[in-house]
Amino acid sequence: MARIFPSLMAADLMNMQKEIEHLDPHCDGYHLDIMDDHFVPNITFGIDFIDSVNKITARPLWVQLLLDNVEKWVDKIELNANSILTFHIESTKDIRNLADRIKKKNIVPSISINPNTPVERVFPFLDVVHHVVVMSVIPGFSGAPFLPESIEKVDALVSYCQNAGIQCTVAMDGGIGDENIGKLVYRGAEDFVVGSAIFSSKDRVDTIKKLYELCKKEEKSIREVCGRM
Repeated sequence: MARIFPSLMAADLMNMQKEIEHLDPHCDGYHLDIMDDHFVPNITFGIDFIDSVNKITARPLWVQLLLDNVEKWVDKIELNANSILTFHIESTKDIRNLADRIKKKNIVPSISINPNTPVERVFPFLDVVHHVVVMSVIPGFSGAPFLPESIEKVDALVSYCQNAGIQCTVAMDGGIGDENIGKLVYRGAEDFVVGSAIFSSKDRVDTIKKLYELCKKEEKSIREVCGRM
């Protein structure tokens, strides 16, 4: 089942509590980008902000570390069970140990790849990390356009996991909206970060409901195709 996580980076920061309370009944959780102005050219949230969001919602948080020193942050972050903690494959060489440390905190370890990184780089680590984020924009700023070539990475990742008999959740982050979320579900993606498409709309709840409807439509098509095979 497709899951949608509104990106709080695109929300109205001055009214964050109202934004979350408004969306809470209608989404699977919230996505937070943590940036340090080194790994990407921007600075966003810190530990205190994560803790504040945890107090507002019981929904899982999906925290993405766009940082150089991810190991230090993993030790500091506390999240609710079933939350997701994503680190970039480009930011660490100790992937297996990092994934194990995240699991010990009862958090789902997740690995992300930038647009210029071959998707094959994650294949050797899919025995320890079962949540893979395909970045479909150059990370750093909200509102960047979707990169169509990222669809090829989704196809390659889904195909590899199916052939290897590996259970893996394929996630997408960047430029997701009503024009592409359905086709991405059909290709096998399940978790989606959605920022501008939700928070730039006048009716955030209506927008997120329509996105879920598009996902369900494609999931139904998949079931019908599988039923005929």
